[in-house]
Amino acid sequence: MTIAVTAVSGHLGGAIARHLIKTSDGETIIGLARTPENAKGLGIEIRPGDYDQPEQLQASLNGVDTLLLVSGMDAPDARIQQHRNVIEAAKAAGVKKIVYTSIQGVEEGTAFSPVVQSNRQTEADVRASGLDYAIGRNGIYIEPDVEYFESYKAKGEIANSAGAGKCGYTTRAELAHAYACLLRNDAFNGQTFNLWGTPITQTELADYMNSAFGTSLTYREMTPDEYVADRKAELGDFIGPIIGGIYEGIRLDIYDVPSDFEDVARRPHQSWDDYFRSLAV
Repeated sequence: MTIAVTAVSGHLGGAIARHLIKTSDGETIIGLARTPENAKGLGIEIRPGDYDQPEQLQASLNGVDTLLLVSGMDAPDARIQQHRNVIEAAKAAGVKKIVYTSIQGVEEGTAFSPVVQSNRQTEADVRASGLDYAIGRNGIYIEPDVEYFESYKAKGEIANSAGAGKCGYTTRAELAHAYACLLRNDAFNGQTFNLWGTPITQTELADYMNSAFGTSLTYREMTPDEYVADRKAELGDFIGPIIGGIYEGIRLDIYDVPSDFEDVARRPHQSWDDYFRSLAV
């Protein structure tokens, strides 16, 4: 079997490709990247994979049996057509199965909702493609919080609008394992799965960071408007409200629902005790 992974120069696509390479049982793994030079370090064949170039995509997908479509990073209205370009190219190239990396989130009423809606539209497009498929809905990556630790440490706190809501965090490494299972196991075809670990509050997140890094962080709740303004000041008018919308979803407990990770991965998601223990200084 030949498996292709899109966006392999990015964090998630690269993690999935590396896991597939490491666990390959005779499959051929191919990477697609908008800029192939940025993914040469993977040690596999890298083909051009610009979501805005349908003919290029079709040529790059020739000979591929199963495709992992990583959700794009463009504006919501643009990414719907970009994803359709990939789906149509896959059909034209003879791909038999698509696995799509979707997301969880509030579908109406937050600044993040248009992103969620665009993913739901691609889910519908994948289902209507006539190909075999499986869809994962990712939880929130925990790595950005870890990468932001020095800022938390400087302020002595984690401050956002999540309140007491629980967030179903995950890691890219755990998602890579789950998506490898969805790609390889046809028993999951035709289904959609929630993929995250045990949901935790922001206070619990602060406690985990304190145990790993020897700090004394506390959690401070902000109003949704305060947090959006804070994120806009640091990240700009486009990304800031989107981040605010994600935390609005946490506050509304949209992520505090059962995960299907163990059913897909055939093992539990890594515990947060174990994850933060691996980061301990």
